[in-house]
Amino acid sequence: MLTDGGLPNKDGRHTVSSTPEASEIADPAVLCDRIQTAVENVLVDTSEVIEGLTIALLSRNHLLLEGPPGVAKTTIAKVFARALGVEYSRIQMTPDVLPTDITGTHIYREPTGQFELRKGPVFGNVVLVDEINRAPPKTQSALLEAMEERHVTIDGETVELPRPFCLIATQNAIEVDGTFRLPAAQRDRFALKYVVELPDRETESTIIRKFDSAPELGPTDIDAAVSAEDVLAAQQAVAEVSVAEPVVEYILDIVHETRSDHRLEHGGSPRASLVFLNTAKARAAIDGRAYVLPDDIKALAKPVLGHRIVRNTDARMHNRSTHGILDELVGSVPVPDVDIPSEADSQ
Repeated sequence: MLTDGGLPNKDGRHTVSSTPEASEIADPAVLCDRIQTAVENVLVDTSEVIEGLTIALLSRNHLLLEGPPGVAKTTIAKVFARALGVEYSRIQMTPDVLPTDITGTHIYREPTGQFELRKGPVFGNVVLVDEINRAPPKTQSALLEAMEERHVTIDGETVELPRPFCLIATQNAIEVDGTFRLPAAQRDRFALKYVVELPDRETESTIIRKFDSAPELGPTDIDAAVSAEDVLAAQQAVAEVSVAEPVVEYILDIVHETRSDHRLEHGGSPRASLVFLNTAKARAAIDGRAYVLPDDIKALAKPVLGHRIVRNTDARMHNRSTHGILDELVGSVPVPDVDIPSEADSQ
C-alpha cells in the first residue's frame, strides 16, 4: 500500500513522496503508519518488528534484533532509518574493532598545528551495530555511555550525540564461534529485544516473487516518510501519555514476580520497570490513545523482559523456555481494572 502521492520511480518501482506538515506527523499514530507504509515498499511481513523499532525510538530507547543469518535484520534497520529521513550510520563489529573506532578520536592537523575531533559512526540518529556479539567486551562497553547518557567521552572531552538517537544492534543467535556474550549490564540497556524468525513458506514465496520482479529493490528505493523534527515532536507527545496507578502497580507486580520465581536466577531490574512504563506509553500513543492499558503491558512483556531474565540451572535442564516461563508468570498476575478516561479527560 502507498501513501498519498506515491509515484513510480524511473525503474517502475514506487517510492514514498514528500511529507505532510510536521504538525500532522507529530501524532505518533500517524508517524508509525507512515513508517510502516514506507517500509512495505521493500520489506515483507515485518510490521511487528517495525512497530517495536518505532516504540523504542519514540520512548527514547534502544532495541536488539536477534535471528539467524539471512532474515534481513540489517536491511530492516536500514529501511527503518531511511523511512525516518534521519542520519544513519553502521558499525560492523569484528574482534579487532576498538572503542575509538566507534566513538572517534582527536587527530593532529599539521597545517593548523591543532588537534581536530574526528567523530566516529556512533554520531548518527539511527546507529546500527551489526553483529554486536562479535566485538570483545571492552569494545561493547564503549557503547554503554552512548546508550545511557546520550553522549560519549573522547580523550576526556564530553561530546553530545545528535537527537533523536536510537541504537539498533543485531546478533546471530545460532553462531557461537567468534562471538562474545553480551554482558548483563549491556543487555539491560536495550529496552526491547525482538527475534526475527525464518519466514514461513507463504511469506518466503512472496519475498522471492517480489525480488524476482525487482531484483535491485533496496532501502534506497524509498524516500523519507517523516523527519527528525517529526520524531522529536512525537516523542514529546508520548511523554504526555497518562499511566493510571493500577497500571503502574501491574508493572511492578510482573517485574517483582520475575525476581521471586523459582525458575529464574535473575529477574527484571528497576530499569525494566521504567522501560515497561515508557514503552507502554509509546505503544498506547501509536494505538491512538492518551492512556496506557494493561494490554500494553502484556504485549510488551516478552520484548521487555525476555533478554533480561536468566533461567536457573534446573529450568535449563528441563528445557523450560524463557518465553514459556514469562507466559506463565504474566498469566499468574491479576489484571487490574482500569477506568478508561473520557475523550474530554484525555485532552
